[in-house]
Amino acid sequence: MQEVETLRDGINQLEQIGRQTGMQAVAGITMFSKTSHYGNALLSRLEIEELHREDISVNGREPRGAIYIKTRLGKISIQIVATHLGLLPRERRTQVKQLLKIFERKPADISILMGDLNEWYLWGRPLRWLHRHFCRTAAQATFPSQFPLLALDRIWVKPRACLRSVTSYNTAITRKASDHLPLIAKLIF
Repeated sequence: MQEVETLRDGINQLEQIGRQTGMQAVAGITMFSKTSHYGNALLSRLEIEELHREDISVNGREPRGAIYIKTRLGKISIQIVATHLGLLPRERRTQVKQLLKIFERKPADISILMGDLNEWYLWGRPLRWLHRHFCRTAAQATFPSQFPLLALDRIWVKPRACLRSVTSYNTAITRKASDHLPLIAKLIF
C-alpha cells in the first residue's frame, strides 16, 4: 500500500489493520510529523524472515522509500519489494535503477515488485528496464479510481511463469477508499 498514514494522533492505524486481518504489518514511513507518520505499508500472512526499508529518495524531491521483505512458502524463497515512485521522469529513472540493484544483490526463487510507479509514459525507460528484468506483465488501469484510464500501479513477478494474472479490484468501496484501484495478482508455484 502507498500513501498510508500509519500513525495519526497517537493511534497506529496500520497496527490495527494488521490485528484485524491477522497479518504482519510493516510500515515504510517516509514522512514524519508530530501527529502523524506517512508512507508505504506491506501486509504479509507469511512469516517475514528478512526486512529492509530502502531509501530511494532523490535530492530536492519528496521522500520515497521501498519495503523489502524475504519470506518462504515451503521451500520456495520469495522476495517482495513494495514502493511508491516519484512524479518526475528523472526521479523515476534513478529510483528504478536502485530497485533493480536490490533484486540483483538478493537472490530468491521468486521476486515480486509492486507499487505505484507513477509512470505515465508507456515507452519510458523505467518501464522498459522493468520489463527487461521481469518480463512484460499485463497493465491494468488503476487511476483515477472513479474512471480508471492509466496503469500507474503495477505488479511484476520473476519468473514470469509464476504469475497467472493481474487484475484491478473495482468496487464502490475501492473507488471511495482511494484515488487508485488496488491490484490483485494470482500466482502459481
